[in-house]
Amino acid sequence: MTLLPLSPGEPPLCLGPFRTEAGVILPGLRVAYRRDGPPVSSAVLVVHALTGSADAAGDWWEPLIGPAKALDTDTTQVVCCNLLGSCYGTTGPRELAHFPPINPRDMARAQWAALDALGIERLELVVGGSLGGMVALEIALERPEAVELVMAIAAPARIGNLAAAWNHIQLQLLQLGRDRGLELARQLAMTTYRSEEDFDSRDGIGSYLEHQGVKLRHRFHAGSYAALAGAMNAHDIGRDRGGIPAAFGRLADAGVTVAGVGITGDILYGPGQVRALVDAARAAGVNAAYHEIASDKGHDAFLVEWDQLGSILDEARSAATNGRRPAATLRPATAR
Repeated sequence: MTLLPLSPGEPPLCLGPFRTEAGVILPGLRVAYRRDGPPVSSAVLVVHALTGSADAAGDWWEPLIGPAKALDTDTTQVVCCNLLGSCYGTTGPRELAHFPPINPRDMARAQWAALDALGIERLELVVGGSLGGMVALEIALERPEAVELVMAIAAPARIGNLAAAWNHIQLQLLQLGRDRGLELARQLAMTTYRSEEDFDSRDGIGSYLEHQGVKLRHRFHAGSYAALAGAMNAHDIGRDRGGIPAAFGRLADAGVTVAGVGITGDILYGPGQVRALVDAARAAGVNAAYHEIASDKGHDAFLVEWDQLGSILDEARSAATNGRRPAATLRPATAR
């Protein structure tokens, strides 16, 4: 497996013991990260999806992050941390053979541990797509007073039964063997990431899926895939918080703005699920808005529709700024 490089001069953070929500102690949490822009105490946090890495600015969201781009690193610090359980430099099954089950809240707490170590106290925006959107919501709910805007792209407030069923099948496929099982799990996932129109435009679907499976096997770890897919199945922001309305009430009380972004043709977490998230947030008193990406790429549109994403980021950040709480003067961030 080829690991993607970290940004120069930034080795993974070593954060000490970490306790999961289920009570399992990880002896030493390591979190790989990348940050771009001025090192101040405020940041935009970008959260990657299932098989992503911390290298958002140099890889999978590169068109959106950088000088004069939608997330302008001339004026804004942009941070991306590899998720707990992944295999790109953060603690996960690649290092620990008996890695425990985790959920998006564990991932959110690990992200905050990394932000604390970097001296980042306030998030102007936390944004992610798919699993990243789920974790973004949990990051905001973990410390609502420290977040101004949370944007969930192609992500629901609670995983639906159909998506959970697809994840269940993928987890069963992984048990067939680390290599072939991972290939087949990826092939199944790809059928949910693209739209019917996208598949109709391709020839040789069997060979396309095989290629995608082999491609992932060469760059990812089967144990991490299982850990992260299992975490998605545990997603429910209302669990142990009195339900989804009560969870959003916490964001309303802190003045957090919520943006939900649906994608036309997304069969995994479709526009209806994102609209439901926004409706629940509004009903709880949150300043919330729904945005939509029009695309024939399905769920994966949040990785390709750069112009639309840039416009949505601009619009949502502007709306959040208009209702922003007074912010402390920014100061240089210092590691703790």
